[in-house]
Amino acid sequence: MSLAADVPLASSPDVARSAELALAAGRLGIDTEFMSEGRYKALLCLTQVAVEDPSEPAGIRTILIDGLDSSIDVGPLAALLADPEIEIILHACRQDVTILRRTWKTDITNIFDTQVAAGFAGESAQAGYGNLLGSILKLQVGKTASYTRWDARPLSSEQLSYAAEDVAHLLQMADELKRRLRSTGREQWAREECRRLEALSDERDPETVWERLPRAATLDPKSRAVARRLAAWRERLAAAEDRPVGQVLQDAPLVEIAKRHPVNERALAEIRGIHPSIVKRRGPGILEAIALGLDDPPIAREQGRGNSDSRDAPLIALAEALLRSRAMDAGLAYELLASRSELEQIVSAARLEQPEPEVRTLAGWRRELVGAELEALLSGRMALSVEGRRRLELHELEQAD
Repeated sequence: MSLAADVPLASSPDVARSAELALAAGRLGIDTEFMSEGRYKALLCLTQVAVEDPSEPAGIRTILIDGLDSSIDVGPLAALLADPEIEIILHACRQDVTILRRTWKTDITNIFDTQVAAGFAGESAQAGYGNLLGSILKLQVGKTASYTRWDARPLSSEQLSYAAEDVAHLLQMADELKRRLRSTGREQWAREECRRLEALSDERDPETVWERLPRAATLDPKSRAVARRLAAWRERLAAAEDRPVGQVLQDAPLVEIAKRHPVNERALAEIRGIHPSIVKRRGPGILEAIALGLDDPPIAREQGRGNSDSRDAPLIALAEALLRSRAMDAGLAYELLASRSELEQIVSAARLEQPEPEVRTLAGWRRELVGAELEALLSGRMALSVEGRRRLELHELEQAD
């Protein structure tokens, strides 16, 4: 299917008309194409919008908004994204939400993510849009332009066709997923999960980015303070120069610098991964950040988190078995229930007799499905056994007086 001839780049009146139709229908479908390579934050290049329009042959009006054309007024659509009465339908929307929030300066509420919904309807929780179209609607679309230069102008007919196809069937797919979810009583669970996506942002706090550095947890308190200063310096410089943080200074040498505290450029140059050009161009800034970090109060290792123990492994495996069993029974993708990190935190807290960690597995619909059972299993109040049809069952244990 080629939609390029029918879907040229939109004008401001096109945007306004689509917003009117979306307001009348109470929903819209939206997707984005962007470029993140070589930039601090992704550049919005194209936004595709699908709305219901009875005047169109297929009942759907699709527009393509040029993200590089600042003359296009996206205000009418941006306002709808923040309207809780308008359903915003997307697929695998994490990057779309963060880019649209930042670029269009709007919140995005009432999200229905078809990838998330598919995980509650018996499909993979990571299903791609094309695969899901085939599975749900028995449709196939071309993906020939998926990895192209979306920041180049003019866009080719192939790119325009690909972009239009990405939203042309989004509303129809959402309808079928909702039908399946309602038949199993899972729609509210899916919508609860989608609400978690509303707060997504690609804004990063320079003062806390150091916490995500590899091996940061192994640093001593003084070195952690240096790592915080170095990571904040790198973050601000990358933002000012609009380049990825790794092009300023990569993670591994940054952590090594934080550990060794070089006091001059000669010592800095001896660290593996520090090219002479980095010393020449970035050396003064790096050394200043080190000095400031050494003057800062040391950062103690956080207590109560990451206290994993090799002896937890059997309990983590047991917990995972329970979760996988309940996911299969409910027709859900297991990935929706817990990550390995979340299970480690749950088991660790149980071993140390600490309060329950604030993880998604123990809250909301997940607690209803399996979280309460998991807590009872790990506390020793219940035991797991294999029943007749190879199904895992929990049984309450008699408590000693």
